[in-house]
Amino acid sequence: MSGFIQGADRNQGYLLPERIDEYVSEDNAVRVIEAFVEELDLGKLGFAGVAANATGRPAYHPATLLKIYLYGYLNRIQSGRRLEQEANRNLELMWLTGRLAPDFKTLADFRAENGKAIRAVCREFIVLCRRLGMFTQAVVAIDGSKFKAVNHRDRNFTSGKMKLRLELIEESINEYLEQLDRMDRKEAPRSVRKAVRLKDRIATLQEEMRRLEGLQKQMKASADGQVSLTDPDARSMASQGKGTGIVGYNVQTAVDAEHHLIVTHEVTNVGTDRDQLYKMAEKARVAMGTEGLTAVADRGYYKSEEILACHEAGIVPIVPKSLTSTANFAGRFDREAFRYVPRLDEYRCPANQRLTRRTTMTERGLTLYRYWTSNCGSCPLKARCTPGTERRVTRWEHEEVLVQMQRRLDRDPKKMQIRRQTAEHPFGTLKAWMGATHFLTRTLGRVSTEMSLHVLAYNLKRMMKIMGTGPLIAAMRT
Repeated sequence: MSGFIQGADRNQGYLLPERIDEYVSEDNAVRVIEAFVEELDLGKLGFAGVAANATGRPAYHPATLLKIYLYGYLNRIQSGRRLEQEANRNLELMWLTGRLAPDFKTLADFRAENGKAIRAVCREFIVLCRRLGMFTQAVVAIDGSKFKAVNHRDRNFTSGKMKLRLELIEESINEYLEQLDRMDRKEAPRSVRKAVRLKDRIATLQEEMRRLEGLQKQMKASADGQVSLTDPDARSMASQGKGTGIVGYNVQTAVDAEHHLIVTHEVTNVGTDRDQLYKMAEKARVAMGTEGLTAVADRGYYKSEEILACHEAGIVPIVPKSLTSTANFAGRFDREAFRYVPRLDEYRCPANQRLTRRTTMTERGLTLYRYWTSNCGSCPLKARCTPGTERRVTRWEHEEVLVQMQRRLDRDPKKMQIRRQTAEHPFGTLKAWMGATHFLTRTLGRVSTEMSLHVLAYNLKRMMKIMGTGPLIAAMRT
């Protein structure tokens, strides 16, 4: 192969470096992992097996197993079997663990048994970032994204799926029975072998129907009317594509707008984001150690009670209003066309009529006021206003909180662009690292642990990019 770069002769003897340390550069990420884990108080964080047993076979120290997992998630190697292989052939892992190579079962048991402690390590890294002055702006973008679970859609049942499946089975049984009837009436050629085959199919379908009816009872007994057979905590959730969905988890994150660090996260199996704003904002404020916080989120988080809770806690929420009114699409005046006059506690309609408060009502625990006028019947703009007798406007008792939030957004519309640039990039990065299957573990607790490892790896990589490997290691050791 002349004319090309030539490889070395496999049979040639070489004088290689005597120490593994010489194979690991000074700016290698494994040195950051080593420095970070060595500075942790694993016993205080809740890891089991920190103290050696007096008798029996010696165990691996939790620090060794944690280092292996951090290296794996930092390098897109989440499988315990693959980590076992890498520990036997990867020079960086050999340097990190002192040439220890635990088997995959030991690694899997460590992750399963130390879930809370691993999640605490993820929070501990945010404490380090806070100590290094990473959160000076006190602005976070809150967002959620759906991640696939280890549960195929065919092994998840909702009321709609169950009804369709039972109907299809019943149709198939009726079709086979009609074929047997035609054979008995001699309207079709009689075949003993075919008749036996049809009866076997009918028996199989009847057995499947009994199984589904048993699952239907479990489904009705569950809180949300769903049953997942592989991962019992996974839930069917709608995705952005029309008519599509996944069986998985809804991962919530709060991302720092300055350095794009994930300051807090939570894995839920609730498909909507409407009840997550205050909880995530409060967790972010605690993690960042700040009194004041601005939380930016998309329309999916718009809920009056959540916005009020943020306001009362001293958190400044910025969430665009949900577009739920159909009046504008029908060519009629929407609610924004009605101007509220605080001094008189009344609304002015586009025809400059006064809508006064007429009644007070309670819906979903919210106190609402209703305003209308009796002059709608003779109004020349009625056709553009309402198809009913009169146009009624509803106002929440804390409506001023929502008005103030809208004013903030109107003054600074770029906040939504900041939200998109801040919150969506980490999700894209994490899903690229995870691959097509996303989570490898089952149940909410273990999936939360797995997500914490991904988030910690992401934050580690971000800090290495922001500070550099050497300064970050020095900061960890001070």
